[in-house]
Amino acid sequence: MDSIVKKIDHTLLKPGAREEDLKRLCTEAKQYGFTAIAINPCWIPLCKKELEGTGILIVATVGFPLGQMLTETKAGECEDAINAGAGEIDMVINLGKLLSGDEDYVFKDIKAAADCCHRRGIKCKVILETALLTEGQIVRACEIAEKAGADYVKTSTGFNGPGAAVEHVRLMRKSCGSAVKIKAAGGIRSLSQARAMVEAGADRIGTSAGLAIAAELEAEG
Repeated sequence: MDSIVKKIDHTLLKPGAREEDLKRLCTEAKQYGFTAIAINPCWIPLCKKELEGTGILIVATVGFPLGQMLTETKAGECEDAINAGAGEIDMVINLGKLLSGDEDYVFKDIKAAADCCHRRGIKCKVILETALLTEGQIVRACEIAEKAGADYVKTSTGFNGPGAAVEHVRLMRKSCGSAVKIKAAGGIRSLSQARAMVEAGADRIGTSAGLAIAAELEAEG
């Protein structure tokens, strides 16, 4: 199957998701060989058990979906999620502070999460909500995130605005050094969309439509 499957973070972040839904997510990830699942932290213990021995990563959200909690709270969320079994963290930038011009706050907020992750040997992805930013703000957010130690910058939570756009992924790739990777997420529901994001520079794809994308690949033969 196309290598794009190995770039997918198979995602379930709906607040009404039930235990059976999370178990199904894990089963699907194993069936199709997705690199990771992306979930809310309370489900980490369940999914860790379901995925034991598979090598599939558990990506946990932090500061999700608004990013407006105290920096200390975000850092604590990181620590708790890692202790529970998270293999990567997707944390949400404090958009209000960025738009207010408080770049020092944004830097320290990201750094607290990134430092927590790096102490434990895992990657930190920083969600920018690019659909709510100007191009100049996207560039600056990428620069701040890279300086603060982000391993990835990510387009969107999928909960605010229209989600990922190819032109934003391309801009993010140009705005970061080669050590920082790009995750496209938010509204990616088809194989053609996923491929366009990868062509624009995305290293990972966050989507709740992983099955549909895999089915399109299978149909291609």
